[in-house]
Order: sequence, then structure tokens, then C-alpha cells
Amino acid sequence: MMPRMYRQLGIAITLAAQAACCAAAPELACPQSIQEQSVKLENTPSGWSTFVAAPLFLHGAEPMSGPPEELGELADFDERHVKGAVIYTYKLDGKFPAGKWLACLYGEGDQIKLGKRLADSIQVCSFTYRKGEHVGENKVAIKCE
Repeated sequence: MMPRMYRQLGIAITLAAQAACCAAAPELACPQSIQEQSVKLENTPSGWSTFVAAPLFLHGAEPMSGPPEELGELADFDERHVKGAVIYTYKLDGKFPAGKWLACLYGEGDQIKLGKRLADSIQVCSFTYRKGEHVGENKVAIKCE
């Protein structure tokens, strides 16, 4: 039987090795919807009142060069179709002077974008799309490394 001290040391080394080898990149996920009370309409025509009846659901996601307002959509990606899903993979190894960003797109025409800066060290991102429950909604799983 192994002495207690060696067993504890073995467990500590195993845990440290697992943490070092298997430390995953931070998980990225777009909010699945933007609640209706978050949508504010301003400067509407005189005499008109506004009402937002339902949330806007996630329609898509993509990496961008720079924040969403700079419209830095990336055109180079690989597309694969697998059972019930489409996977888009982007290589992010070029120059990104305004940073690498994740854009989450809402509404069937991608009318609203939420943006979040990504780590400069990220080299590739994959986006797996599956249909959601609501009209125009997609479930998007994001994996960046």
C-alpha cells in the first residue's frame, strides 16, 4: 500500500496535470434573446406611440474585425453540413487592428447586433447552427480556440 503522503502528492499532481492539459477556452455564448423591454424606440414620428410585443431571438453569430458598428464582417469561412446542423469555421490568424469581436445577431434580418471583444490569442472560431423553436430563431453553439 502506498504511504498517505505519496498518495496525496499523486492526487495533487494528477489534478494539476488535468488542469494544465485540459483548460478550455472561456465558453462563448450569445444571449438567446433580447427582451422586449430592452428595445427602445426613439425619435419616432410625431403622434405615434411605440410598443414592442415580443423578444427578438438570436438569428446568428459571427466573428468580426472590430466592433459591430464598424461592419467588419469576415468573408472567408468554411461551411459544413452535418445531420441537422450547419457549421461555419473562421480562421482568425490575420491582422485585426481594431481587435477580434464576436457579434450576436437578432431579428430575421439581423437588425440588432450585440458585440463582445474576443481575446487576441484566438485563432479559430466555429459556429454550429440548429433551428430554434421560434420563427427565425437559431441555436448557435460557439467554440473558439
